[in-house]
Amino acid sequence: MQAGYRLIDTAWIYAGTEKATALAIKKSGVPREEVWITTKLHHQHGPFTQKFFQESLDNLETNYVDLYLMHWPQTSKWVGESSPLVEDLRVGLLCTIEGVPEPTDEHGDIITTDEWTFTQTWAEMEKLYESGRAKAIGVSNFSVKNLEKLFETAKVVPAVNQVEMHPYLVQQDLKDYCDKKGIVLTAYTPTGYKNVLTDPTITELAEKYKASPAQIVLNWHVARGVAVVPKSSNEHRQKENLTLLDLEPEDVKRITALDRNQRLCNYANERGKVWGWTYEQLGW
Repeated sequence: MQAGYRLIDTAWIYAGTEKATALAIKKSGVPREEVWITTKLHHQHGPFTQKFFQESLDNLETNYVDLYLMHWPQTSKWVGESSPLVEDLRVGLLCTIEGVPEPTDEHGDIITTDEWTFTQTWAEMEKLYESGRAKAIGVSNFSVKNLEKLFETAKVVPAVNQVEMHPYLVQQDLKDYCDKKGIVLTAYTPTGYKNVLTDPTITELAEKYKASPAQIVLNWHVARGVAVVPKSSNEHRQKENLTLLDLEPEDVKRITALDRNQRLCNYANERGKVWGWTYEQLGW
């Protein structure tokens, strides 16, 4: 907050960060209405959207959020207080992600269900939007395929689609689609880790503009009309990340040409699964 940031991107599944966000806003002295808070619905919680949205509000100590996202399109089996876990799911084991138990099969893949779909979750989120407690609603990790499916029943167009995006994963088709629909694309893993930051083209441009590699990549996103949510615990880098550069159009094209369709954050395991779904199901 002291560095000048006024948007905080968090999620129910990010252990403790909703409560930490509430504390940070209090300590900052910045009025709540001047801070944009985004949080997300966990993929177990679709059938219980209203309950867990309220839990997020309680954690954040606020009566509204500026943006509420469906974190993933898939729904995993509920393993809450009253879940008949073993009998119902024949679970091989239970893994814990960010302190939350997830049901897994004998291979360790998260068990998903077709009994509740993302279109049903979206209908619940639309109620939150209508109530005014979520000023905007959107999705995360949605492909063109699943956005098309969503639009079969949606009454409200998602305000945002937050996806992994960086110079090695440009996703131009998805951007074109979202632009057409009026959906703002937000990039997570926006700098592409060291994989992208050490790319010769990026380091060359960093020298040219007298900037850091991260600044080059973040400004490439801005030049494309993509919002970014960079993560850094380093105060100097936090301030650097706010610096706007005027990248020349040819340099923007050079960075875009680095595209490899390579996922660096959420990619398939040896069984072709990402949080229980295949690339085909995800539309990737």
